[in-house]
Amino acid sequence: MGEALRSASGSFKTVRCRAAETSGMTDRAFTPALGRFAPTRLYDPVAALLRERLWRSLLAMHVAPQPDDVIIDVGCGTGSLALLLNRVEPRARLVGVDPDPDVLAMARRKADAAGAALQWRAGMGDVLEEILGASSASTVVSSLVLHQCPIAMKRAILASMYAVLRPGGKLVVADYGLQRTRLMRLAFRLVQLADGTADTQPNADGVLPRLMSEAGFRDVREAEVVSTLSGSISVYVARRD
Repeated sequence: MGEALRSASGSFKTVRCRAAETSGMTDRAFTPALGRFAPTRLYDPVAALLRERLWRSLLAMHVAPQPDDVIIDVGCGTGSLALLLNRVEPRARLVGVDPDPDVLAMARRKADAAGAALQWRAGMGDVLEEILGASSASTVVSSLVLHQCPIAMKRAILASMYAVLRPGGKLVVADYGLQRTRLMRLAFRLVQLADGTADTQPNADGVLPRLMSEAGFRDVREAEVVSTLSGSISVYVARRD
């Protein structure tokens, strides 16, 4: 999703929720970045059509990275969000996690071209403790991942995010949330065409804040809502006790 494609559709994100074999991982499933639509290499250009710069900037504003922060980008895709946060605060430690080796290769190339010292890990979003260690992060971020996952995996990823955060740590998620208007519900059908209705409909019904609270997060709030051509994207902020 060109810098923008990532902003556009959850359907275009390498979501780690379905099934493929990647080195270093068992047979786990994940949805490719552009869902059923197109090859992963087109992800960035597509994202650029979906107001990605706006909602990513809002996400970064709520992250507000500090020099000593350890920030984990879960489902980092081609690395656009991690690179943005690195530009905001180059002294923070940024670690991108994704199960798709193709997008991780793209992320590494982009980071190398930008001269950014980022770290990348191959893995699913529900095993962050195994990859990074418990209570190892001050902030966990994610964008356009959870809408592609079945409810059970949404819960597992949120539980893993909670476990990898330090006490008092921050969660910031940008994803398709409650589709409040008829126009946004209609636009969201594009995402459902790409990623299927079963996994995406709970997001459209507004399930994410409840799932975050059930995972143990406190002060859960929908901080921003951005209308796009593929439905509205919400920025959620929460904290670990």
